[in-house]
Amino acid sequence: MKRFVYINDESYQNDYCDNQISNTKYTLWNFLPKNLWEQFRRFMNQYFLLIACLQLWSLITPVNPASTWGPLIVIFAVSATKEAWDDYNRYISDKQANEKKVWIVKNGARKHIQAQDIRVGNIVWIRENEEVPCDLVLTGTSEPQGICHVETAALDGEIDLKTRVIPTTCIGLDSEQLHKIKGVIECPIPDKDIRRFDANIRLFPPFIDNDICPLTINNTLLQSCYLRNTEWACGVAVYTGNETKLGMSRGVPEPKLTAMDAMIDKLTGAIFLFQLAVVVVLGSAGNVWKDTEARKQWYVKYDDDEPWYQILVIPLRFELLCSIMIPISIKVSLDFVKSMYAKFIDWDEEIYDQETDTPAHAANTAISEDLGQVEYILTDKTGTLTENKMIFRRCCIAGTLYGNESGDALKDIELLNAVADNSPHVIKFLTVMALCNTVIPIKSPSGTISYKAQSQDEDALVNAASNLHVVLVSKNGNNAEIHFNRRVIQYEILDILEFTSDRKRMSIVISDSQSGKIFLLSKGADEAILPLAYCGQQIKTFVDAVDKYAQLGLRTLCLGWRELSLEEYLEWSRLFKEANSALVDREWKVAEVCQKLEHTLDILGISAIEDRLQDGVPETIEILRQSGINFWMLTGDKQSTAIQIALLCNLISSEPKGQLLYINGKTEDEVARSLERVLLTMRITSSEPKELAFVVDGWALEIILTRYKEAFTELAVLSKTAICCRVTPSQKAQLVKLLKSCDYRTLAIGDGGNDVRMIQQAHIGVGISGREGLQAARAADYSIGKFRFLKRLILVHGRYSYNRTAFLSQYSFYKSLLICFIQILFSFVSGIAGTSLFNSVSLMAYNVFYTSIPVLTTVLDKDLSEKTVTQNPEILLYCQAGRLLNPSTFAGWFGRSLYHAIVVFLITIHAYANEKSEMEELSMVALSGSIWLQAFVVTLEMR
Repeated sequence: MKRFVYINDESYQNDYCDNQISNTKYTLWNFLPKNLWEQFRRFMNQYFLLIACLQLWSLITPVNPASTWGPLIVIFAVSATKEAWDDYNRYISDKQANEKKVWIVKNGARKHIQAQDIRVGNIVWIRENEEVPCDLVLTGTSEPQGICHVETAALDGEIDLKTRVIPTTCIGLDSEQLHKIKGVIECPIPDKDIRRFDANIRLFPPFIDNDICPLTINNTLLQSCYLRNTEWACGVAVYTGNETKLGMSRGVPEPKLTAMDAMIDKLTGAIFLFQLAVVVVLGSAGNVWKDTEARKQWYVKYDDDEPWYQILVIPLRFELLCSIMIPISIKVSLDFVKSMYAKFIDWDEEIYDQETDTPAHAANTAISEDLGQVEYILTDKTGTLTENKMIFRRCCIAGTLYGNESGDALKDIELLNAVADNSPHVIKFLTVMALCNTVIPIKSPSGTISYKAQSQDEDALVNAASNLHVVLVSKNGNNAEIHFNRRVIQYEILDILEFTSDRKRMSIVISDSQSGKIFLLSKGADEAILPLAYCGQQIKTFVDAVDKYAQLGLRTLCLGWRELSLEEYLEWSRLFKEANSALVDREWKVAEVCQKLEHTLDILGISAIEDRLQDGVPETIEILRQSGINFWMLTGDKQSTAIQIALLCNLISSEPKGQLLYINGKTEDEVARSLERVLLTMRITSSEPKELAFVVDGWALEIILTRYKEAFTELAVLSKTAICCRVTPSQKAQLVKLLKSCDYRTLAIGDGGNDVRMIQQAHIGVGISGREGLQAARAADYSIGKFRFLKRLILVHGRYSYNRTAFLSQYSFYKSLLICFIQILFSFVSGIAGTSLFNSVSLMAYNVFYTSIPVLTTVLDKDLSEKTVTQNPEILLYCQAGRLLNPSTFAGWFGRSLYHAIVVFLITIHAYANEKSEMEELSMVALSGSIWLQAFVVTLEMR
């Protein structure tokens, strides 16, 4: 499906929606029915509504209907008020965005309108530091090179500036022409992919004679981005309102069900079945007693000719009496305490990162207790275990290793001399470092140059080249300028072959402005670049260098280049332009064309970058492993680097204490044999004290997840530690899903956009507010500043939340069962007639006031000190095994409620055995006994 956007043409503007944003769930008219419908979709609410309706039948109700209707209305009102308040805040936010003033072009002149009145096809003008109101195709900027800079933090969480360029067909148009521009944009129907925009633009004469120009995401300004360092920019609105990429990607994530919630649901179901059994038994017994004994009593009058439904009266009375077995207040109580647990995390100063001024934040308030039951942690490496502060350390150029002696290539005299002597290989290597990237140089008023980079690796490379006197001074549109030894070298950037996780490399095609020669510059992973070396080039030195640097835990990139003939480039450029113009499978077609140019490279060398471990990572992993948590490292880095980092951070142990098993291979047979060998070793040695771990790379993993998933699942169950290298974001999510299928509670932690799918898939997602931006932190249930804070998040907050919730949920059932069992015992001395011992006000006060308020103090309960918990992490095993909330512990509370009910009832009934008394007097004594008893239980259980 396609969308045709006619630029600046009012006759087509009503074909699509306006730019009014709406994130609200309700309207004024549908709020009540829609909210009630949502609340009544829950089984427990349906149950209480049925009970409340039955109580309206005066013939069967043993208590005043207000005893159920009152709490039910209060609970529904609280939930509805919370929903209404949240929706009102969304409405206010939408109103502010919709009424913001913007400039558009109308009848050849600029006009001020509200943002909500923008229509598809309008030309919108934006000034520096203004927010983009809808998705635009860039048509003009204040910069003569046709570029602008945008900040996309609100969209993808990445804080570095991005460069956006106008399409080639719009280059050279002045402001007056931009007011009168006409044409058509052929683009896809709205979607939520913020990294892709496969479209074409065609301007109508007199601007250009119907030439088709391809558009990519680099030619767009997306809603919620901000224009920076650019005086003005203008563009054509292509997606508006809730059809923008941001609007399409909004949505309410699926609610996560904790292990404890699932257990509470099962226990509720068990109580309901027990309740039905009680109703059937006592209802039948009541009818038998009525027919055999009641009719003989002179004070009980029954009609001989009773209606057919009379047989249902006593069973339904018992159903109403027993309805309080399932506490109506449990959901409100749990919601309240869980909100408090989330606040404790937000307020905790010990997990506040002073370095980055980042507090911990609980975005999901409903799953704190799951933190205490985590069994597997799946972690990213770069920026999560490491600092993501990249420092250029060593390099290998033309077979010569630099930086080995000093540990810092930038101080290596041999390399500095090679630069001073204009060594051709070294200068080429540094030129690729300076040019083949997405870095934007920013010149300050004082003349100093700083760099804005989307990748910390690229930032390290460009700064290293600058320190070695190859300085990237400017990069404007298609022009780049380098200063080297007081010489100015101008390059024209002809094409950019962008990095993708599948290609694992990036290339650019440049033209030397002086000589006119055309070059291809490439950088990427060693397995993506080294196989492209020209026939006859000796690459063994580079392979050895990669292995050596990886053993030191350094991140390596391979750099290469080659000269292109004009004919070869022109032929390839035509194919590249066609692939970029495709509206279907554009990414695949572009990758195929890129392969036709990226071959017979002259491999220049290897760069090695250090990424230091974060403080406290080894200690944190060691303590969490002692608590019974297993670790999987999922990284896009190479195998040897990942293994070295895993050793440094105590994820795996070296021989002889530990053993590392490798799963590798390029074909199905090789992978199958390797997997079987590892699985056999795991089965044999799983009972030994030796620590086993396996390593698998992305190629083998792809084959395994497709063909050998069952065997790999068995391996996942047997293995406590795994290192998965060269994995893609989708593979990370698949591995989380696989562990979830084995009924393990999983926690995924990462810091970048490539970790978002993994974080959302896990039971608990933790994002680190790191140098790669805030994408992971925004998608996560919890965000923290450093990996080491995970220890306190799990051992302290998770464990306390689990203990408190386990007690609160079982206590809620206990107090309801206690009062219900007293009612049932009373029925045996009242002719099994289903009469209530307690009046309606007493029952309401018992549930809402007397028993609910004391138990909420458990939000502060601590069975052990925080110091004891962190020094003895093995204590967490109780939580992981669900020792505090399971059918056996619940059976204990069930027995306790029955025993306490018998004690209270027998003491009460015997106290009045030889006296005349009113039933209300008896009920008050029984109620008082119950209240004091449950208060004593709370006091006894609290530590």
